[in-house]
Formats: sequence, structure tokens, C-alpha cells
Amino acid sequence: MITGYTTGVFDLFHIGHLNLLKNAKGLCDKLIVGVTVDELVTYKGKHALIPFEDRIEIVRSCKYVDAVVPQYDMDKLSACKKIGADVLFVGDDWYGTDKWKTYEKQFAEEGIKIVYFPYTRGISSTKINNALNMLRNEEDKR
Repeated sequence: MITGYTTGVFDLFHIGHLNLLKNAKGLCDKLIVGVTVDELVTYKGKHALIPFEDRIEIVRSCKYVDAVVPQYDMDKLSACKKIGADVLFVGDDWYGTDKWKTYEKQFAEEGIKIVYFPYTRGISSTKINNALNMLRNEEDKR
């Protein structure tokens, strides 16, 4: 049995999130998803609009997800080892970076494969949030 792992904030859940989970589930028997806790989102310099408890329930309810765990830090290798993941799924925006080349070696030493998925073009929680803010600002001017 192949266990897969992926993580994310999953704020303003959208088709890109769904594509990630669907594609990941297609490559493993059991998909475990780490949902970033509010404190870690803030540490990364952002703020989730949807509270952690709601975000984790949304992800848990997705038919492609077998289990959900809180993500308290950015140490994906330790998380993979703890849950017994065989493969880590991440976005392709990390592919080829020095940081992830190092990660690939570390993960390979532990027998964990990294699979990069392309981001769904034109969609992101940041873009959705920015569009909503623009609409709200226009409404305030009226």
C-alpha cells in the first residue's frame, strides 16, 4: 500500500486545491493531508480568512482524502516519516530550486519520493482574495 502526503493552507478552497487532492489520490492508496494551523500561516506572513477548524473540516470532507492532520511546522520530512508516507506531493513552483534539490536528496535517503504537480493556471487563494478585496472596495465607493 502506498501512502501519500501533501500539505497546504487550503484557505478559500478552490479548483486548484481539488485538482491537487484528486491527482495525489490517483497516485497512492491512502492520502493524508496536512492542513496548516493558523499560527503557522501567520508565521509565513499571511492570514487565513477561513479559521483552521473550518479549513480542516473542508479538506477532511473531500472524497479524495483519507486522513487529515494539523501542520504545525514546515518540516515535511519529519511529518512524512511520522505518518509513514511513501510519497510527498508538492506544487511544481518548488521544482529545481536549490532548497528542493536538497530536500530531494534527504527524502530519497529515507526512501520517500517527491512528486511535483503543476499549479492550476490562473487560480490561487491569493488571487481570489485580491479580487474580492477589489470588489469590496468598489462597493464601498458606491
